[in-house]
Amino acid sequence: MKIGIDIDGVILDYEKGMLAAAEVFDIENCRGNGKVNPDKFFVQDKFDWSKEEKDEFINKNLGRVSEESNIMPEAKYVLNKLKEMGHQLIIISARGTESDDMIDIVTRKFKKEGIEFDKYYWKEHNKVEVCKNEEIDIMIDDSPSTCKKMMDNYIKTLYFRGMRSWKIEENEYLKEVFNWGEVYRYIKEL
Repeated sequence: MKIGIDIDGVILDYEKGMLAAAEVFDIENCRGNGKVNPDKFFVQDKFDWSKEEKDEFINKNLGRVSEESNIMPEAKYVLNKLKEMGHQLIIISARGTESDDMIDIVTRKFKKEGIEFDKYYWKEHNKVEVCKNEEIDIMIDDSPSTCKKMMDNYIKTLYFRGMRSWKIEENEYLKEVFNWGEVYRYIKEL
């Protein structure tokens, strides 16, 4: 099987770090209002920050938080098991859009952890097209809008629902998971 996998919020526990950094940044550099738009997906959109403040937050924290982020619990084990089972693992991520350093950070982290993938799609915003062209059997992503697009295009998707995501009704093309144990169980039962 070909399995497409997003990185941030799926393999890397990046969201907790970004949310914590955003709270600190809001208190120390902005108005300290806290989250005024809690339903927004991107951390910088949850606050009442100007474009300049958002840019400053990203510039100060994106790379640093990425360096500090841990691999999700059991992700390494499950990814290695999936490889042993003969599945192809393909990274399909928007990572790197902001800077190529973001790609370098995560590739070093994967190498250090001994996690290998068969192919990489970086800076990718049209994940549906990549999944169709690659004939992906299942995509794992944490973005509600991406998962909905996958589902609407009849691509089986595991919605890795995290702390900044909301509920999407499951169907034959979308299954909600919260951890890598659930990913492993789902794929083994296919």
